[in-house]
Amino acid sequence: MDIGFAFLALTLGLAIGSFLNVVIHRLPRMLERDWRQSCRELAGDAPDAQPRYDLVLPRSSCPACGHRIPWYENIPVLSYIALKGRCSACSAPIHWRYPLVECLTGALFLAALWHFGLGAQAAAAAVLLAALLALAFIDFDTHLLPDDLTMPLLWLGLVVNLQSLFVPLEEAVIGAVAGYLALWSVYWLFKLATGKEGMGYGDFKLLAALGAWLGWKMLLPVVLVSSISGAAIGLGLIVFGGHDRAKPIPYGPYLILAGGICLFWGQALIRFYLPS
Repeated sequence: MDIGFAFLALTLGLAIGSFLNVVIHRLPRMLERDWRQSCRELAGDAPDAQPRYDLVLPRSSCPACGHRIPWYENIPVLSYIALKGRCSACSAPIHWRYPLVECLTGALFLAALWHFGLGAQAAAAAVLLAALLALAFIDFDTHLLPDDLTMPLLWLGLVVNLQSLFVPLEEAVIGAVAGYLALWSVYWLFKLATGKEGMGYGDFKLLAALGAWLGWKMLLPVVLVSSISGAAIGLGLIVFGGHDRAKPIPYGPYLILAGGICLFWGQALIRFYLPS
């Protein structure tokens, strides 16, 4: 792997990771504001006059004191180190997750370049991994998998496979349909048997998106890996972390973990259960 391209991939990944922090923090709040406005309109009330709040405005600021963060305090990872993890104005601690997301994105971009080589596959894989990372953290925080991310990801998966970038288009279309129907069926079987909802509709759409990117043959490994990892981590949280059994654990992060694993090593898994 060329050092120059590796450095470029890492730098781009860190920068995109900084933007993902904004998406992770703001997108659920943007959706909540939209839902509240819609409820007011349905109730016949006048919408609230609220200041603009999106992925661009307002500018990033310290949640403790409101200090506007200048560009030189917003350099991925380096600013966190230089500020020793604290706000320059009030010394309130900056959450460690911000540099973590930046470092993870940089590492994933490097992994995409290393695995796929310089070209369209690596670029597309980087886009997929960035979107999945944002979805994982949003679902972990809010138990939501927003349509604003899952649905564009699904359609983009079909588009990138028009030229069979990862799988033939036919496999991508079947993967999208089968991915949605698989978890939709599990949802309804569980609900009919127990009267409870075992997962959300966002999980259906996420697996459909993974099917669109990776093809129908990858669905079984994705479901198996996500189920095993989810069961193991969930059990660990209950036994060692004191997690309340009655409190639901989001399934999305485990689907995303499995999707990332299958993106890089899925062909070996397919050869294991579908020998030629």
